[in-house]
Amino acid sequence: MLSLKEVKEKLDYANSWEAWMNELESDNRIGAIKLLNTWKNKQQLIQKEIHAHEEKCLFDASFKQNPTDLIAGVDEAGRGPLAGPVVTAAVVLKRNTDDLIGLNDSKQLSKKKRNELATKIKNNALSYSIHFQSVEKIDELNIYEATKQSMTESVLSLKESPSIVLVDAMKLPIDMETHSIIKGDAMSLSIAAASILAKTARDNYMDQLHEQFPQYLFNKHAGYGTKQHVELIYKYGPTIHHRKTFEPIKSLLQK
Repeated sequence: MLSLKEVKEKLDYANSWEAWMNELESDNRIGAIKLLNTWKNKQQLIQKEIHAHEEKCLFDASFKQNPTDLIAGVDEAGRGPLAGPVVTAAVVLKRNTDDLIGLNDSKQLSKKKRNELATKIKNNALSYSIHFQSVEKIDELNIYEATKQSMTESVLSLKESPSIVLVDAMKLPIDMETHSIIKGDAMSLSIAAASILAKTARDNYMDQLHEQFPQYLFNKHAGYGTKQHVELIYKYGPTIHHRKTFEPIKSLLQK
């Protein structure tokens, strides 16, 4: 009989059911039962991720008229915060995207996982583009128009011109076939990839901003209007990186 240590080591390397596991199923040791159940749960999660990945790939492929058509996914990060830019990304993925299994809506992933996936996306992409829309532009245009312009710039900056553009809940003024997809980052692999690139780029920017203005804790809330952030704005006043047309900053500046 295998020791629990040996069982754990063998399960760690097993990616599918193996003959020796039949005996393990009848093992009445509590530790062995727990190890096997943990392995089974992990395999179920992996299969669930593979299925979700395949569904996203099929969704993107459904827009192609020809197998050679290139799909670009577009998404943003930072429409809601009180400070910092809105960041948009456009990405055209290669045909084989097996390395991106587990890619999901950026808000559902940990920061570590997002950064890991961002590297994989960049390595997989035929082309990607990230655009930062400044606070000044946001205040000048309004957040909707500023985001639309930034998304448009992201698409037009792609080195590989896409045949079809899938955008998360936005219509873009571009001379390409474009589809606005509600909750696109949950349905489309290319939009989910763009979501990760936009989110990680913006988070990195806000981490750098924290180094200049540590009292605002931008590395904690990324500029969003948390209770703590609002209290810090009232305490120290807004910076040049705060959006002047957003409340409560607008009212503070009018006093």
